[in-house]
Amino acid sequence: MENSDIKNDFENGLINIADKVVKAEDLVWNNHPAYKGVALKHLITGKDTSNKFSCHFVKVEPGCEIGLHIHEGKTELHEIIAGSGFGYIEEKQFVYKPGIITLIPADKEHHVKAGENGLFIFAKFFPALV
Repeated sequence: MENSDIKNDFENGLINIADKVVKAEDLVWNNHPAYKGVALKHLITGKDTSNKFSCHFVKVEPGCEIGLHIHEGKTELHEIIAGSGFGYIEEKQFVYKPGIITLIPADKEHHVKAGENGLFIFAKFFPALV
């Protein structure tokens, strides 16, 4: 996966939550149960926000993908931090590279495919995913 200063800053940064501070590097990567080569690091969970919001690092290894799925009742925001690939909302394709932000409306089918350098996404959910 392509290295970038901002990716490293986020991976080694701090998460300030009202009554606590969490080091991002202390949080574990969780392999996605359904998609090979995909891992998530849960930065802010529903427990922290009364289930209103959650925030995650998503790592998609080179050539891997997050298959077609829907988050019922949840709006999702992707901020591309490093790497490249494509995001899809229903049939529409979007280039994914650093600096791109994609809003995925609730209840819309979507999927993501990483390019040859992999993909690193800052994903936010309203209401919380977990």
